[in-house]
Amino acid sequence: MPSLIDLRRRIRSVKSTQQITKAMKMIATSRLRKAQDRVLASRPMARQLMTVLHSLSGRVDHAAHPLLALRDEARPGSTVMLIVVTADKGLCGGFNTNILKEATRFITARADRQVVLGFVGRKGRDFFRRRGFTPRFERVGIFQHLEYPDARTIATLATDEYVAGTVDAVYILYNEFKSILQQRIVVERLLPIAASDFTAESAAAPGPAIDYLYEPSPQEIFDELLPTYVFVEVWQALVESAAAEHAARMTAMDSASRNAGEVIDSLTLYMNKVRQAGITREIIEVVSGAQAQ
Repeated sequence: MPSLIDLRRRIRSVKSTQQITKAMKMIATSRLRKAQDRVLASRPMARQLMTVLHSLSGRVDHAAHPLLALRDEARPGSTVMLIVVTADKGLCGGFNTNILKEATRFITARADRQVVLGFVGRKGRDFFRRRGFTPRFERVGIFQHLEYPDARTIATLATDEYVAGTVDAVYILYNEFKSILQQRIVVERLLPIAASDFTAESAAAPGPAIDYLYEPSPQEIFDELLPTYVFVEVWQALVESAAAEHAARMTAMDSASRNAGEVIDSLTLYMNKVRQAGITREIIEVVSGAQAQ
């Protein structure tokens, strides 16, 4: 049976841990609000860009742009790039674990092809580095101060690899923010861009179709907007992942705080029983000694 000193020490330790988890929950809650605002602000831009690209796609030659050049990524020996977006820190439930499991399944399903990896976030980089993977690129620590140039750098690295012909397709894997309690893992193909993507997105947009007059030519605008489309898709993935991370950490820390409270109650009850047993034993010893005299 542990002594009262040991029990008090354990209770103090759990209380200290509970204070940390409560503080982390409050920090995650405040950051989640800002991340949600970014997600909501980025979605209209992405929808409008898709609408413009759909309008342009019927007026241009799709074969003229390298980002629209379809390649046979399913053939044995082809090279596929997967950009894995994880967090830089842990203590966020299954946020990182689910991404890493999906990335492993992605690689296993393409055993006859070469899968090269790009990492956004320290957790994904460290996980695959321990398993002998050498990344094409890595971006660590950007979620502390996520800005547009971070997404543009990642999009440029991916498009350069595709245009150079070193990879036949580029995918991005991330957690999509659905709600505070729910995140959805998304595997999205960035490159090559299929013209049908613009049609599908615009068909879902409400309102009548609008015919535009373009200056300069539609082909010039289309060629300029396609790299921007990749950048916007990467930016959307990053802000979605950032919001999902804060939501997962807030939920995990809230659960940890409640569990710590239950442990404290259990230890306090047990400590009171031990103390009561000690007091009873001392009373019995005193009475027994008095009777012996």
